[in-house]
Amino acid sequence: MPTITIPNLEGIHESAREFIAQMGDHTIFAFYGKMGSGKTTFIKALCEELGVDDVITSPTFAIVNEYRSSTTAELIYHFDFYRIKKIEEVYDMGYEDYFYSGSLCLIEWPELIEELLPDDAVRVNITENADGSRQLSVILPSSSE
Repeated sequence: MPTITIPNLEGIHESAREFIAQMGDHTIFAFYGKMGSGKTTFIKALCEELGVDDVITSPTFAIVNEYRSSTTAELIYHFDFYRIKKIEEVYDMGYEDYFYSGSLCLIEWPELIEELLPDDAVRVNITENADGSRQLSVILPSSSE
């Protein structure tokens, strides 16, 4: 998957469509980036392009939000592990039920649960450029390269 540029907020949906076109059969996407880099904003655009009609917000306090695509009826899980203090909290929430469900999982702050990420997780690094645009660098799992 090549690098995807998000030129500005107006172009985010086009970038999300480009991302979706290249997702393949992968279901676990781990989004890395500094606070304010645009992880939640991109995931919101991604969900909207996937047909989610619900209000899409960061699950900072809930840890996980569940959405359903109105076009495909598929479940999408959106995680935000920013407030995780101990890895046991992730075990207690039953993360395996989500990660191994076959449903799309979009994960913010995956570095806090790195050891629990499945081997087939796709890593997406979001960086902000000096001009305000964003760069998505996608690292496919080694088994699919």
